[in-house]
Amino acid sequence: MNLKYQFAGFLLLMGISVFPQELKTANPDDAGFSAERLNAIDGVIENYVKNNKVAGAVALIARNGKIVYHKGIGYSDIKEKRKMQPNTIFRIASQTKAITSVAVMMLYEEGKLLLDDPVSKYIPEFKDAGVLDEFNPADSTYTTVPAEREVTIRDLLTHTSGISYAVIGAKEANAIYAKAGVPAGFVAEPVKLADKMKILGGLPLIHQPGERFTYGLNTDVLGYVVEVVSGKSLDRFFRERIFGPLQMNDTYFYLPTDKQDRLAEVYVENEAGKTVEAPQVSHGEIDKDYPLLGSTYFSGGAGLSSTARDYSVFLQMLLSGGEYNGKRLLSPNTVRLMTTNQIGEKSLYHNNKFGLGFEVVSEEGSSVFPWHKGSFSWGGYFGSHYWADPESGIVAVILTQETPNSEWNEISGKFKNMVYSALME
Repeated sequence: MNLKYQFAGFLLLMGISVFPQELKTANPDDAGFSAERLNAIDGVIENYVKNNKVAGAVALIARNGKIVYHKGIGYSDIKEKRKMQPNTIFRIASQTKAITSVAVMMLYEEGKLLLDDPVSKYIPEFKDAGVLDEFNPADSTYTTVPAEREVTIRDLLTHTSGISYAVIGAKEANAIYAKAGVPAGFVAEPVKLADKMKILGGLPLIHQPGERFTYGLNTDVLGYVVEVVSGKSLDRFFRERIFGPLQMNDTYFYLPTDKQDRLAEVYVENEAGKTVEAPQVSHGEIDKDYPLLGSTYFSGGAGLSSTARDYSVFLQMLLSGGEYNGKRLLSPNTVRLMTTNQIGEKSLYHNNKFGLGFEVVSEEGSSVFPWHKGSFSWGGYFGSHYWADPESGIVAVILTQETPNSEWNEISGKFKNMVYSALME
């Protein structure tokens, strides 16, 4: 590890911030980047737009608090010929999970919960959970066996609870959750998170708690835990405790009227592999305009819309040991805990691990892409990806609005490679 960043890590653990307290635009040279190589990213994204593989994208790259790249390329709305702007608002979907996880850890720091508390302590419906045994696809009926132990807060943060996903989860869970009316998180109807999470608590787990990593509605459950423990709606908690202090003024569950014209259109890939406008209702009965329609449903796993800059501020807070612009949300030790392997020998792609709300890059994972071991990352359903790299001081975000998109892994992979290829020190 570079001694400069090894020392920086030590200072962070001592509670001393080593990065600038506010993201500010700077010349690439001042942050160790080649401007020429950064500008080459434009051509790659423009080529995907030209070939009708994506409508457009916004990307932001910062290092040590210095923004060296922040551009909108292509269109946020092809039909309206509305060009992508750096401040275009996107449905960030599962990027919401990291924010909810921070909210949980703020309550953890305040002594209001423990990671190994049973979820039933806060949501009694999770008591005496059953694990799916036999499933009848004809009518979605099932039998269960008793869970060997209760689901904990830590299980939820690490996606090892046995809770699956609605719409995109295991086929059995898709059917069971649909029959019970449990949504994937993109909701426009006037329903409450509390009501749906209580229903989920009575549905079967896909496997025994702690048995394996299963991506699921865990963070939606955590959102309701935040509501129970704090006595506030998740929307209000975010606004007062996270978005307000960090001045994330473009991040919402449901957009106010004066910001709705900045929301990007949603696209899908047709059978020919070309980008076309998504149907009004698709993706498992999701109304694509849910951020515009307003609701009382605050999905901690998928509900937010935001901008590249707002989300980069959030990541910079974590990279700076829990503090940003004089506002401390978490201690450096808690950030360390969140970005440490919490799933043991279990693994994700490329043997990467999972912390408390993030994928954490392993030694093996750092050999697949140029990011360093210890980088933390995730993405969103509609085509978005972020990571923060403590060793290099990099924060990076790329946002699109298209799913399915067979080019997405290629786009995000090329973006990551080109970020590090432009770093000269």
